[in-house]
This record gives sequence, C-alpha cells and structure tokens, in this order.
Amino acid sequence: MVEKMIEKNINGIEKIIKYSFKNKDLLETAITHKSHANDKGDLSVNRYNERLEFLGDAILEHIVSIKLYCMLPNEKEGMLTQKRARIVCESSLSEVIIKNGLHPFIKLGRCDNKNGEIKKNAQLADMFEAILGAVYIDGGYEKAEGVCLYLLSNKIEDEINNVVENTDYKTRLQEEVQKEKNKKISYVVIKEEGPAHDKNFFVIANINNKKAGEGNGKTKKEAEQKAAKEALESFKNKN
Repeated sequence: MVEKMIEKNINGIEKIIKYSFKNKDLLETAITHKSHANDKGDLSVNRYNERLEFLGDAILEHIVSIKLYCMLPNEKEGMLTQKRARIVCESSLSEVIIKNGLHPFIKLGRCDNKNGEIKKNAQLADMFEAILGAVYIDGGYEKAEGVCLYLLSNKIEDEINNVVENTDYKTRLQEEVQKEKNKKISYVVIKEEGPAHDKNFFVIANINNKKAGEGNGKTKKEAEQKAAKEALESFKNKN
C-alpha cells in the first residue's frame, strides 16, 4: 500500500515537472523534509533533502543568471542581480510550487504537518531547489535547465518584460488621474485562460468604475501594465 502511494506521488510530480527520473529514490529524497526523516528515526544525510537543496540552489542561480544575461544584453550588473534575486527568492519559489500543485507532495514531520496547515514558504522553496538538484544528478545540466526554465517561465518573463516595456504605465496613469479630483483607478481580472503553469490573464483598468483600458499577459502584473497603457492613452485623448 505504501509502495503504491509512493509510486503515485512520484508519477504525479514527474507529470507536473515534465521529467521522468531514472532513479526514483532521488525524487523521493528531494520531497522529504528533515522533520519527516526524524519522525522515521533515520537522520542519515541522504534520507532528507538538505544536500539536494544545497546543490539545487547553486544550479538555480546559474541557470537564471545565464537566462537574464542573454535576454537583457544592455542591462547593468546591479539590475540583473536584483531581478535574479526576485526570481529565486523564497516567496517566489514557494509560489511556483503552490501554483503548479506540487505542495501536497512534500513529506513533513508530524509537528509540521498537523491540521493540514499550509506549508511554510521556506520548506516549499527548499523542495523546489532539492527537486532541481535531483534532476541535475539524475539527468544532467540540460535536463535541470529545462525543468527550471519551464517552472519559472512566468517569473522570468515578468522580470524581462519589466525592462523591455521600460515604462511603469500604472504609475504614470495614477499621476495623470490624480490631477483631477475624485477619480480612482482599479484593476479587475476578468478572465484567466490556460493551465496553471502557463496562464494568460485578462485585466480591465477602470477609472471611477468605468472601463478605460484592457490588457492581457502571462502575469497579472504584465496584464495590468498593458491595461494601464491603454487607459493612459484614452485618458489623455479625452483631456
């Protein structure tokens, strides 16, 4: 019964990350928190995911650094560092784990897992890095890169778009609208399309609850910026 449950978990994760492990034990270790190993009375360093997390952390920074360097050829080192930090930070990685439906697979100890409470961001982020480390050991750098860029595609694209767009239209719209009294801006997501890992968001920008612009993108932030851009143009034309 336990073996079937483990196999089901492994298959579920592999389907989500679109990689099939040759050594399934690596993935089992990657999703196992130290607290779970402690409950089982086996604290051998290869029974929980801290070593894989250590490896995955280095690989993650390397992959994201190269991607940003290539995609943003005119950006300065300081800005590239900031963008990388936002992509690989704890909150970002845990969000990716949850959005892709990987969080139920983490194996925690009884104290950490009681009442079915939402797992801590740190534990989920560590699991992301550990899975990446496991893929690297099992399949090599290219496979790890593929999994990493697949799961983080929206996060990376969001950071790249923020530079390519080169304008914060939401701020500019706010500045224009504030010149007139009693006018407020709101953004409403009217539709979402696509699977969890590749969604497309449709957003309307309202001025005093009246539609002023519309936009869509792979992230809510990107869609809001596009809606704000359209609203800004419309607002200026009317005034």
